[in-house]
Amino acid sequence: MPGQPGARGRRTTERKGDVRERAILDTCEDLLAHKGYDAMTVGDVAQGAGITRGALYFYFGSKQEVVTALVARTVEHLWERSRATAETDEPHQAIAAAMRRTVELWNEHGLVMRTAIDLSLTVPEIGELWNHTADLFITAITAVLERAGIPPGARPEQASAMARVLCWMIERTFYHASQESREKLQEAAATCEHIWLTSAGLTT
Repeated sequence: MPGQPGARGRRTTERKGDVRERAILDTCEDLLAHKGYDAMTVGDVAQGAGITRGALYFYFGSKQEVVTALVARTVEHLWERSRATAETDEPHQAIAAAMRRTVELWNEHGLVMRTAIDLSLTVPEIGELWNHTADLFITAITAVLERAGIPPGARPEQASAMARVLCWMIERTFYHASQESREKLQEAAATCEHIWLTSAGLTT
């Protein structure tokens, strides 16, 4: 309102470019579900986002760039989850919370995450994003294991080595479970939680 303190110059709406970019990425995620990466085209993405093919190229140079940006947006959520896990003090709570968040993320963005895994060996940018994400989770798992009393270090019985194995086990378990059903994701979480607790010496 005119005359209201601080109102002048305050941005109250998103920039048009931000809205369009989000629409492109949202459309890409939807197309991954309905057509898959190989069948999806730049034209499909542009049409779904309500823009011309030429307008899409203003934001992204190829389908691969669109998917890479979508993966980048998704892994930001993963990074937030890894930080939350690392900062939780009590190991039982940290492990249970990590598994809940993992289920939530695979329910919400499982197709993007499977696509990232599938493309990580052939698209360097996606591979770098995914490997960096894994490193963050390994660091978070290591912190939980050390708080549970596992000694630090890279030997097989030490925390960082165990964390690396746990991280990649969780990834593959959820990758396969997400192709089946939400119930399978819950089963995957229960299995991974039990193995993590056992590795940390927290089972009775």
